[in-house]
Amino acid sequence: MPNDTFYFTILRNPVSQMESSFSYYKGMDIFWKPKSLEEFLSNTSTYYNRSSTNSHYAKNFMAFDLGFNHNGWESAKNFKLICQAVDIMFDLVLISEYFDESLVLLKNALCWTFDDVLSIPLNSRSNKTKKSLSEEIQYKIQSWNQLDWHLYVYFNRTFWNQVEKFGRKRMEHEVKELRRRRAEITKFCFQGEVDPDKVKDKFLKPFQAGIAKILGYNLKPGLKEDKDFCQKLVTPELQYSKLLWKKIQMHSPPKGRESTGLGVNKHSNNLFSGLVKQERAYSYKNHSNSTIGS
Repeated sequence: MPNDTFYFTILRNPVSQMESSFSYYKGMDIFWKPKSLEEFLSNTSTYYNRSSTNSHYAKNFMAFDLGFNHNGWESAKNFKLICQAVDIMFDLVLISEYFDESLVLLKNALCWTFDDVLSIPLNSRSNKTKKSLSEEIQYKIQSWNQLDWHLYVYFNRTFWNQVEKFGRKRMEHEVKELRRRRAEITKFCFQGEVDPDKVKDKFLKPFQAGIAKILGYNLKPGLKEDKDFCQKLVTPELQYSKLLWKKIQMHSPPKGRESTGLGVNKHSNNLFSGLVKQERAYSYKNHSNSTIGS
């Protein structure tokens, strides 16, 4: 990537992260034996298999995603070094629990507009599959995912330091505006979130994982020139990725012209970025107050 590339990532409270993971990945080997998250946490020596290729779903999931050993040495020194490494690698670390505030900071850092960060919540679970956790279980999750917990605490603090620099009143105003625009486009495009079996368009039906019931959307009837735009806002990630890769294949060099694997990858990455920009430009053309979200 170019030297001036802007890198950002997002962290989530490890407590809610693990409750969610147990629901989404219940069918995998790391979670299929325990009947509940409480049972898993009370018997990790029995249920946790660190050699499993899926072990990261059950321990320090975020640290793994950031490139670190999720089964690594647990010490104050190691936690500090990893936090410092992430701080150096990324220009901005967003916080899931303050998603709108995070989008405002991202917008500001990249000199974007509200339209660039406007999005609709996707991959949401039905409340029926969400479980409240006792303080004891929450503490066990923090203790079990110590690396993730230290990362979250550290970057939650740096996040609010950046909000202070941005300005609290300014932040409140911009979050309010972002939510107003989201409410506007939601009212215009959708009938609301529905259970997956009630999603009328199969293309918009989200993939179902584990014991989680992942909600989807139905478009409002009567949409004409804005239908494609509204559909893109709530197209699930798997279907959206397929659309983008299909476009990449259409624009890839003919067979026999690829010089090296690296060249093809570089071309594809640049093209992928360009296609995203094309999609955004299309949305601007068809709806001045909205853009593609995910």
